[in-house]
Amino acid sequence: MTFDHQYTEGDPARPVLLLLHGTGGSPDDLLGLAHELSPGSATLAPVGPVSENGAARWFRRLAEGVFDHADVEERANQLADFLQVAREKYCIERRMVAVGFSNGANIAAAVTLLRPDALREAALFSAMSPLPQPPAHDLTGTRVFLSNGERDPMAPLPAADHLVRQLRDRHADVVNHRWPGGHQVTVEGANAAREWLARVEG
Repeated sequence: MTFDHQYTEGDPARPVLLLLHGTGGSPDDLLGLAHELSPGSATLAPVGPVSENGAARWFRRLAEGVFDHADVEERANQLADFLQVAREKYCIERRMVAVGFSNGANIAAAVTLLRPDALREAALFSAMSPLPQPPAHDLTGTRVFLSNGERDPMAPLPAADHLVRQLRDRHADVVNHRWPGGHQVTVEGANAAREWLARVEG
């Protein structure tokens, strides 16, 4: 499966940022955040393939906060396959780091858990566990940054903490950033993510 997407070339010394928008978003939504995290990076920004009353999403949900887990798995594998195709099409041989917000962060988490062959690094804002029982892949070498508000009604901390446990149980390297707020990307979260990203960039 292919995805509508935008690709912008960037500094070959910096990672490619995979930008995954939230519900109702577009490929342009996270360009500002991408610039804050890694100025000059190339960006790959697909569009969520699922329509919810006209709002683009990455997978179906049965109700607010209730995911269609079979669809999560199917869509995550489709996105992982798309990433492999995009690497070939755009000759991407360097690091690719997912940057996702809300629903986009959740699909990035799903790809990270299901398809470590496709994605090994992710910065997730307002994410929660997308799958109740992901496979027990060894995620050694996978790096994940999470930023969650302690009073987020859409990604409550128990669900966010469950994702942290799932990743750590599979040996992923997880940085868990918390702040006293709701469902949004904060300056503090972006700064913490930039420092996390730079630790490998050197």
